[in-house]
Amino acid sequence: MHRVGSASNGNNSTRSRKEKRITYVLNDSDDTKHCAGINCLALLTSAASDGSDYLFTGSRDGRLKRWALAVDRATCSATFESHVDWVNDAVVVGDSTLVSCSSDTTLKTWNALSFGTCTRTLRQHSDYVTCLAAAGKNSNIVASGGLGGEVFIWDIEAALTPVSKCNDATVDESSNGINGSGNVLPLTSLRPINSSNNMSMHTTQTQGYIPIAAKGHKDSVYALAMNESGTILVSGGTEKVVRVWDARSGSKTLKLRGHTDNIRALLLDSSGRYCLSGSSDSMIRLWDIGQQRCVHSYAVHTDSVWALASTPTFSHVYSGGRDFSLYLTDLQTRESSLLCTGEHPILQLALHDDSIWIASTDSSVHRWPAEGYDPQKIFQRGNSFLAGNLSFSRARVSIEGSTPVPVYKEPILTILGTPAIVQHEVLNNKRHVLTKDASGSVKLWEITKGVVIEDYGKVLFEEKKEELFEMVSIPAWFTVDTRLGSLSVHLDTPQCFSAEMYSADLNVVGKPEDDKINLARETLKGLLAHWLRKRKQRMGSPAPANGELLSGKDISSRSLAHSRIEVDGSSENDAMVYPPFEFSVTSPPSIITEGTHGGPWRKKITDLNGTKDEKDFPWWCLDCVLNNRLPPRENTK
Repeated sequence: MHRVGSASNGNNSTRSRKEKRITYVLNDSDDTKHCAGINCLALLTSAASDGSDYLFTGSRDGRLKRWALAVDRATCSATFESHVDWVNDAVVVGDSTLVSCSSDTTLKTWNALSFGTCTRTLRQHSDYVTCLAAAGKNSNIVASGGLGGEVFIWDIEAALTPVSKCNDATVDESSNGINGSGNVLPLTSLRPINSSNNMSMHTTQTQGYIPIAAKGHKDSVYALAMNESGTILVSGGTEKVVRVWDARSGSKTLKLRGHTDNIRALLLDSSGRYCLSGSSDSMIRLWDIGQQRCVHSYAVHTDSVWALASTPTFSHVYSGGRDFSLYLTDLQTRESSLLCTGEHPILQLALHDDSIWIASTDSSVHRWPAEGYDPQKIFQRGNSFLAGNLSFSRARVSIEGSTPVPVYKEPILTILGTPAIVQHEVLNNKRHVLTKDASGSVKLWEITKGVVIEDYGKVLFEEKKEELFEMVSIPAWFTVDTRLGSLSVHLDTPQCFSAEMYSADLNVVGKPEDDKINLARETLKGLLAHWLRKRKQRMGSPAPANGELLSGKDISSRSLAHSRIEVDGSSENDAMVYPPFEFSVTSPPSIITEGTHGGPWRKKITDLNGTKDEKDFPWWCLDCVLNNRLPPRENTK
């Protein structure tokens, strides 16, 4: 049957300002796994935790995960979800405080031993925050750098110190059931970022804290490092120089020149005298900061060096990068050995006892042997070479066919991820999206339910797309991207309300076949069904009837201000969610959106606890779900 979905008639209408969108991210059935590349690693050892070793991974899927480590396995014990874009770096500071930074321009602090509790959101950067550096295990000093050329030095303890004010624009309280001291409290508010409508336990805010700004970079910062005492900071980026700062004041000390391309990785020894740098020019350089010069340069890689890790004595360095390879180099003798070669560019390294964790653009993390306690054992196996001091020397050896043989063939342990989605196509029915992941597997998603309805395995994407073609015309009411490794579905008003389908075509039982169902409205009802039920329980009253105004002053005023909005009388607004719009509770999607206060936030739909969150959602979304009101028809085409 040739079906045509109806769209509202009339011309496009331009609003005076762009309304905030609502996005939902579809999660895989196994939500303990990352679904995009791993940008960062951080370790919390038993000496500083509850007796266990933990690995923290931060991913391009926007989430961090904590893994409880055993000899032969790693178990996901918590997911930290609040960032709305890639997580780029993470460090553990103080007494089990995890600090992360993201392309969403924020830093976030977390209780590292909690079940994913975000305690603060720190806002100071104007662009992506790419890197962090911490000043030793018992210090609270953290530096952050980003694409805006900004470098800030934070005293995390001071940033987390609460005062009884709520109007600071730099530091937001993320009240996910946490009070100012970081103790776990009963969940009584949504507030994934913050809101001015705080309950009594959420009235503690950091006010007036401003980090130290290290001003001098004219372009993007990709790497930072700090000494143990937090007195010396080094930074590098697209300017090809290593800048040295006094971390206590943010003042410039000196520049170290020598690299010919972007600086992508930095290390400082505990005293702050020696610095290691890795660059896109494929070189590793050892600097003596006291003498202000390059002491050694090491040509071991054939492409950009993106990750460095050193032994505690700073005698050996492990390096990885764009050539998929992990090398060990003796900084004194220049002896170098290829430890292993993978299938993906290496993004970060974390030395853990006698082994090393490797994060890459793949969603899995691998633990490899490293002889961290006695690196010389590696060289005793043979197959080592002397690192050259010219960037083309290793490349020339590679061309001549005498590449080193890897010492290790297999990792000790692998934390498997879910392959990221790399290709997608919205089908004509505007309810199904065909995807292909990095492993070549093709799946069909129903975006109004957030689930995979067909797994075709490894088939040709284009052929399957042609096979699923339907002669049906439904207006485009959503957009999709796969930046986070999974499907992110974006709803923008008023366009999202442009598509309607007959109840018969949706197989909705109990409604007249010729009743039209607005796809966006029913999708929003499905997404917020858990929140609506919780809200009803808390209010102790029935859900709002058709056309009833919201109880929140903010929404009421917005509704009156936009009096052109009309009540859609084509269907009654009740708590019922039709089957085609019932989202999974076993692998629920996450909402990313923004209200009138705070900034963007992300949270699973089943974690929304139903308190009065009018200021945490776009007004038009709540007006639709609670008041059954849609934009005027002339605006939705």
